[in-house]
Amino acid sequence: MRDDLFYIDSNIFLYLVIYDESSVAEAKRARDFLLKIALREIDAYTSTLTWGEVTWIIRRIFGVGFSIIEEKRLLSFPNLKFLGMRKTTILKAQEVMEKYKLRPRDAIHVSVVLENKISTLVSFDRDFDLISEIRRIKP
Repeated sequence: MRDDLFYIDSNIFLYLVIYDESSVAEAKRARDFLLKIALREIDAYTSTLTWGEVTWIIRRIFGVGFSIIEEKRLLSFPNLKFLGMRKTTILKAQEVMEKYKLRPRDAIHVSVVLENKISTLVSFDRDFDLISEIRRIKP
């Protein structure tokens, strides 16, 4: 595991889009953390699943037009690398789901983190604290 690599969960991107950073502390923390990625201060990764989750939620809340803008923004986010998935990713996710009783999407995120030897998952989701193989931090 590499301590200098960070995996970014979808809620980090969502807080910035959905909430006003002047009134929601998590939105400001998300913005500040994402700025560090853009400035190359942090080596950051996410997965194609993150794009799907962000897209789905933003479309549901704001509609297609606004969603397309945010989807493109996420896909072109500076210095953020997207990781794909293979069958082995899903097989590992099944193991993680059974062991830790996670929801399928969270198990896939954990599986991507483990497969890519990333030690730190950045998320507001406390469910990831159950996973002994990784460290979850808030931004």
